[in-house]
Amino acid sequence: MSGDQILTYIFTLPIFLISLTIHEYAHGWMAYRFGDDTAARMGRLTLNPLAHISLFGTIILPLLVRFGWAKPVPVNFSVLSKSQIFMVAAAGPLSNISLALILAVAFHLLRLSAIPLLGSFVLLAIFFNIILAVFNLIPIPPLDGSKMVYARLKSPEAINMYRNFSRYGMFILIGFIFLGGFERVILPLVALFFTLLGLPLSA
Repeated sequence: MSGDQILTYIFTLPIFLISLTIHEYAHGWMAYRFGDDTAARMGRLTLNPLAHISLFGTIILPLLVRFGWAKPVPVNFSVLSKSQIFMVAAAGPLSNISLALILAVAFHLLRLSAIPLLGSFVLLAIFFNIILAVFNLIPIPPLDGSKMVYARLKSPEAINMYRNFSRYGMFILIGFIFLGGFERVILPLVALFFTLLGLPLSA
C-alpha cells in the first residue's frame, strides 16, 4: 500500500467509524424504546465506537477493499411486533440519511467549499453516510431492507418464502457486490442524492 493510500485510510477511518456507530446505535435505541434492552444489557447502547468495532469488518477489510461493517447491535426481534421490527430496521439507514442532511446544510450555510480540507472532509462524511443508508436499504438478508420487507409480509406463504430466501442472502449479497452492484446501483444513487442536495461530488 502506497503512502497516499495509507493517508486516505487514516483520513477516512474516523468518518467510517462514526457513521457506523451512529447507524448501530440507532438500531439499539429504537429497540430499547420498544422495550428490548438487549443492546443496553450487553453494553452496546452507546455512541462509543470501540463497542461497535469488528476487527475484520471495520478495520482490516476497509484497508483492503474500501468496504466494511460494524458488529451488529443485538436485537431480540421475538419481543417486537412487525411494525416495531420495521422501525428498528429503518432506524439505522434513517440515522445516516439524517446525518448526511445535517452535514449538507452545514456545508452550504458555512460555505465550506471555500475551505478545501474541511469541505472535503464533510463531503466525504456525507458520501459515506448516504452509501451506508442506500446499501442497507437493499432488500437482501441480512441487510436492514430485508427486515423492513419481512415486517410488511402478511401471508404465511410469503413469510416462508422470505425465510428460505434468507438462507442464501449472504451469497446473493456477495454476488451483488462482485458483479458490480456498487458501481451500477449504489454509486449512481449516491450521485443522485448529491445532485438533489446541491453538492459537488468532489470539493
